[in-house]
Amino acid sequence: MYELRLQHPWLTKLLYGSGMLLAALFCMFLFADKALAHGYIDSPASRAYLCKTGANSDCGAIIYEPQSLEAPKGFPQAGPADGKIASAGGAFPKLDEQSATRWSKVNISSGPITFHWTLTAAHATTSWKYYITKPNWNPNAALTRDSFDLTPFCSVDYNGKRPPFSYSDNCNVPARSGYHVILAVWEIADTANAFYNVIDVNFSGSNPVDTDPPTAPTNLTSTAVTSTTVSLAWNAATDNVGVAGYKIYNGSTQVATVPASTLNYTVTGLTANTAYSFTVKAHDAAGNTSSNSNTLSVTTSAPVVDTEAPTAPTGLHVMGTPTSTSVNLMWSASTDNVGVTGYRVYRGSTLVATVSGSTLEYNVTGLTPSTSYTFTVKAIDAAGNVSADSNSVNATTAAPPAIQAWAPNVSYAAGTKVTYNGNTYECRQAHTSLAGWEPANVPALWLLV
Repeated sequence: MYELRLQHPWLTKLLYGSGMLLAALFCMFLFADKALAHGYIDSPASRAYLCKTGANSDCGAIIYEPQSLEAPKGFPQAGPADGKIASAGGAFPKLDEQSATRWSKVNISSGPITFHWTLTAAHATTSWKYYITKPNWNPNAALTRDSFDLTPFCSVDYNGKRPPFSYSDNCNVPARSGYHVILAVWEIADTANAFYNVIDVNFSGSNPVDTDPPTAPTNLTSTAVTSTTVSLAWNAATDNVGVAGYKIYNGSTQVATVPASTLNYTVTGLTANTAYSFTVKAHDAAGNTSSNSNTLSVTTSAPVVDTEAPTAPTGLHVMGTPTSTSVNLMWSASTDNVGVTGYRVYRGSTLVATVSGSTLEYNVTGLTPSTSYTFTVKAIDAAGNVSADSNSVNATTAAPPAIQAWAPNVSYAAGTKVTYNGNTYECRQAHTSLAGWEPANVPALWLLV
């Protein structure tokens, strides 16, 4: 039998260090994959999904990411705290607002129901569980564990398999009457988290499925027209259960959805002196959609020539203390006859950045330590008009940080610089140094600069 011996201890440590780097990269990819696991229930439509469609209003940021209701798994022993169940721990607090009338409801009946999930990333799954509120629950109190029957009425073991991106469970919903909340829990197999969706449902008799669409909105009119916008208004539709919202169309393209309480909308981003056709449709919580309103034909106005520059930004100042390579600036907003679209940040006469009209600060980076700089800011509008300079502000960057000599048993972050034997090295990979891992010996961890 042959035996491989490494004659140099530093070579052994180099191989060990390389193994650690490979392990770190593997973990990085592994955990990046976990972070992609997301999904939501769209039938019967969950509270978050109805926020996305506009059937629920005043929902907060969940309208952009109904797939992100993620919290620790293990409900009911663990998981989101009482009062934060609907928001999966409070990240989307609007979802935790609870009353008998706060949310649109989906009509269902007891018995067989198919729950459909749309997954934006299919991840290894432990189980799918479904809970329902007790017969005597209080719909005007925050959702807590005491609100629910904590024995799931439907539980599907998935044994670590990966589900399809379009996934369904067929369950038997227990008998209830009136308004109830169903809590669906998707438990991930190889992370500590699960996804939590609540569904607001209404048990309304032996045949509660709503198949009646709302009436069409009427009297669609234009209340204002500019070269790039058209403001619309219409009369409310009616529905046998309740209108959930309105969909606005530019030709055949849906441009917006508004809640049932909103009977107007301004379409933006249009082209000057151009003819457009608009219609509006009503929809209910069950997904039924009305026929079109009357068609409104509108021609936008001729383009407006804007020659007026914004006012100069004011109050330019340095925020905090400059670092050795950066200065953080802040200023007060400019005004314009049409609208400020951006700000240009200058270092001396050099343009270093252009930011949006809603941004009033910028961190100038890449500067030289112990150096004095002068900064100004200008405002711009959509027509290209540029304001006068703001007040100028002077700032001096800090002295460069001292570079410490390399030493063993020290935790080094990636990018840290050290000296060793008269040379300077930059850390490639965060690690804790060991004797024998001197920078000259371990090029996998240190870059000579």
